[in-house]
Amino acid sequence: MQDDQQSATASGAKHAGKPPDGKGGAHSAAFARAGLAPDQATQATDWVRQRIDRRNLDLGERMDDVREHLYELEKDGQIIIHRIADEHAPISAKTLFGWEKRIPTRQLWHHKSCGQCGNIPGYPTALLWFMNRFGFVPGKDYLDETDQTSCTAWNYHGSGIGNMESLAAVFLRNMHQAYVSGMQHGHQAGHFYPLIHCGTSFGNYKEVRKYLVESSTLREKVTKILGKLGRLVDGKPVIPEEIVHYSEWAHVMRQRIASELQTIDVSHIRVTAHVACHYYKMIHEDAIYDSEILDGNRTAIITSMAQALGAQVMDYSTWYDCCGFGFRHIISEREFTRSFTMDRKIRVVREEANSDVMLANDTGCVTTMDKNQWIGRAHEQPFAVPIMAEIQFAALACGADPFKIVQLQWHASPCEELVEKMGISWAQAKANFENYIKEVEQGNIEYLYDPTLAYGGKA
Repeated sequence: MQDDQQSATASGAKHAGKPPDGKGGAHSAAFARAGLAPDQATQATDWVRQRIDRRNLDLGERMDDVREHLYELEKDGQIIIHRIADEHAPISAKTLFGWEKRIPTRQLWHHKSCGQCGNIPGYPTALLWFMNRFGFVPGKDYLDETDQTSCTAWNYHGSGIGNMESLAAVFLRNMHQAYVSGMQHGHQAGHFYPLIHCGTSFGNYKEVRKYLVESSTLREKVTKILGKLGRLVDGKPVIPEEIVHYSEWAHVMRQRIASELQTIDVSHIRVTAHVACHYYKMIHEDAIYDSEILDGNRTAIITSMAQALGAQVMDYSTWYDCCGFGFRHIISEREFTRSFTMDRKIRVVREEANSDVMLANDTGCVTTMDKNQWIGRAHEQPFAVPIMAEIQFAALACGADPFKIVQLQWHASPCEELVEKMGISWAQAKANFENYIKEVEQGNIEYLYDPTLAYGGKA
């Protein structure tokens, strides 16, 4: 087997398709085989072996806090800030620089993910299931409505044909809907606070918010667009005080989940974590770190949930690596993505950690590592690891149905052995689900969320 350093460089190039003119890969000549000797390939990619953590990272002087500039813009009458209020029951967490970030825990507006709903539907349903288990009232304590658009960030990162004006307009359009959505249910504006399901949307929205703060030209252009859409409040765009990811909600709620809802012992389950690049590498100052989780050296989310549930958290050497998705090369150089996710993630967590399950927190990461393991068999790398979001794993540990709620039947990676090891009968769960499907065919539908609360308002 190739050295994994060489594999990261050469394996992807080996399988990359070339156009008829032979000038390089399908996306650009940068993907052409480099022809490096093994020692040269190792040297070229040796940086990924280095330990990269908070202690080794030079944080430098204190960065500007974008929230301070938001307050200034609001004071100048240019924007309206959607604030986190006491009624949102916020819990504070610390970010990379030790700044306080308040995470709302109720009255949440669910900003869903196109990729989750289409590829891994058990991801959002597990989160909504927890809302119900905590007794949150739909239409009051949370809202899962239809009047939301995709963030369009995949188009921007993957194809390069998007632009900042369109990204900012979509961001502010969705944030305006979150701000006014409560009014359709008899609440005041700002009642529901946006909770972002997707790591891609999360990173994109944080980046866009920063551009909006820094560029008056961008604000002026987008304000005109929003005005035509009827998406201004008193002539001003609405920007949330914090961009909040679902995994941050899971992080601050983990002790309640474990103490109030957990029913299954997972202390014998070996867990590895993959945190999305869009969560902690993009606008890194906003990612949550906790001195009690991994000594504060790595972002706390995912690991904190696994530890709260009592699972064995296993380390592995390529924890910092991308899952292989990377946006553009998943489209134009898919074989590079497949070889990378197998060589740098799946093989490593199986060989080094003997992982029972890999937990992630983003649509693209779960999809990439889950859906591409079959390619390993074609290259004599039959490594297999169940891949799911930490909220799905938590739901399993709290008694959620593997099929109806966690929806593991949508996963391509093998989950049967993990479920059985957790003491849940896969065969029985499957039989129950098949019987349920027959009930659905008869019109006896069991809703997780009241569909009449979904509001499809203006475009």
